[in-house]
Amino acid sequence: MATKEEILDGIANLTVLDLVDLVKLIEDKFGVSAAAPVAVAAAGPAAAAAVVEEKTEFTVVLSSIDAAKKVNVIKVVRELTGLGLKEAKDLVEGAPQTVKDGVDKKTAEEMKKKLDEAGGKADLK
Repeated sequence: MATKEEILDGIANLTVLDLVDLVKLIEDKFGVSAAAPVAVAAAGPAAAAAVVEEKTEFTVVLSSIDAAKKVNVIKVVRELTGLGLKEAKDLVEGAPQTVKDGVDKKTAEEMKKKLDEAGGKADLK
């Protein structure tokens, strides 16, 4: 087992990106969270760029549709949202409109793919 001094020397030799990865591993392993303002202030501006959080919630927006494929887009909107026929039709005809808000990345990408395949153009925000 390494001594505390050996561990400290090893940490001192890490790059900023390696240090950020180490902090994440420690947080995951021990179920703790490092205070971001303290870590950024101690590591400097280079670490601030590396500590950018990945977005976890997305909004799926139907920005436009192919008029010839409007019925297919309405069907997909109904499937994705659970809306009734009239509500889904109004949403599609009123594009750009929000289809779903606060969904995870994987679900948002799947929804976008379905809408694009049906003849709509969807964006993630």
